[in-house]
Amino acid sequence: MPINKIKSSNRARNAIAAVVAVATLVGGGYMVAKPEPIPAAVRLAVDAAIIPWEGLVLKSHWDRYAKKYDICHGDTLINGKPVTAGMTFTKAECYDILIARVVNDYYRPLTKCIAGFDGKPISLQATLISGAYNFGVGAACKSTAARFTREGRYREACEAQTAFNRAGGQIVKGLVNRREMGDAQRIGEAELCVSGLR
Repeated sequence: MPINKIKSSNRARNAIAAVVAVATLVGGGYMVAKPEPIPAAVRLAVDAAIIPWEGLVLKSHWDRYAKKYDICHGDTLINGKPVTAGMTFTKAECYDILIARVVNDYYRPLTKCIAGFDGKPISLQATLISGAYNFGVGAACKSTAARFTREGRYREACEAQTAFNRAGGQIVKGLVNRREMGDAQRIGEAELCVSGLR
């Protein structure tokens, strides 16, 4: 399925090692000023795969295509209410909003549609979380990547997610980069995924 050869990389292994090291120090998750730990896979997805590929807007702006305001990492709702003109957040506030959104809207649903999801390789979890964030949790749960994950075919799952490389029926280079081996500045999802497999 991939267009390019998918291979492990030092930059992806380093990103995984950094998250695992900190998660190990705090007992399997990240403790922040919140009542429960953040799963290491969520932190890896956010830091290595979502933030680098998504924009950051600290002041709400009008999305002329969606016909609504958004802020931070494309958020259109804050605490269940629509983003409005003139709203502002700091980078740290946007990060906290993103973490909460990824845990609640992507990680938890994936744990429901993929049995044992939280016990799968962290790099695979992070890749599926990032994909769900980009193309939707429904599509992620029904995907061949999810099926291969359920079957324990992890390398094949990493490569299967590369199929989500189209917009408007056309293959988009930016999506190929995001799904596969990234670019000079950003780690690709499949690159991250296979770098954490044994």
